[in-house]
Amino acid sequence: MKSGAVYIMANRKNGAIYTGSTSKLVQRVYQHREMTIEGFTKTHGCVKLVWFEVHEDLQEARLRELQIKRWKRSWKVRMIEEANPDWRDLWLEIQG
Repeated sequence: MKSGAVYIMANRKNGAIYTGSTSKLVQRVYQHREMTIEGFTKTHGCVKLVWFEVHEDLQEARLRELQIKRWKRSWKVRMIEEANPDWRDLWLEIQG
C-alpha cells in the first residue's frame, strides 16, 4: 500500500487556491513552487503550501481530494485557517 497526501496550494492569503493529491508531497510541492507544471497553479501563481493532510493509503488521499474539491470555497478557507490562520507557507515543515 502506497501512502499519499492531500494538499492545498495558494498564491496569497484568501487568494487563488488549488487542491491536489500525491504520493510524493515534497516533490510535488517543489514542482508547484518552481512552476514546472502547466495549468492552474502556474497561471495563478499558487506556490505556497498552506494546508496538507497525510493518509496511509494513496486511494484515501485521492478520495479526500475529490471530496474537498466539491466543497464550497468558504469551507476550504475555514479548513486552512483552522490549521494555518496566517496562511504561512508550510514548505519548510514538509522537508525531511
